[in-house]
Amino acid sequence: MILETLAKLSSAEQFFDTLGVPYDPRVIGNSRLHILKRFRDLIRTTDIEGLNDDETTAVCRAALIQAHDDFAEGRGPKTFKVFRDAHPGFVPLGEIRRVAV
Repeated sequence: MILETLAKLSSAEQFFDTLGVPYDPRVIGNSRLHILKRFRDLIRTTDIEGLNDDETTAVCRAALIQAHDDFAEGRGPKTFKVFRDAHPGFVPLGEIRRVAV
């Protein structure tokens, strides 16, 4: 079963190769974990119960394509907690002091 096969994979490239989905190595290099998390989230929102293996594979392929394309086009959400909780800081120029070396 495809889900059992996917559960044994360890790299983003393996997911793409196993599902036969073309990918841009630069996109994978920059966003691999985000893509895999988005892929997982898309699978979780799809009712795959009762689908045969070919249908499940098609759903997984479509989800991986969407996850990749989201990040390739700059639409991918940074879903990890560290990004959600980030609060960019602002330091006024007057607060910066030059340290003599």
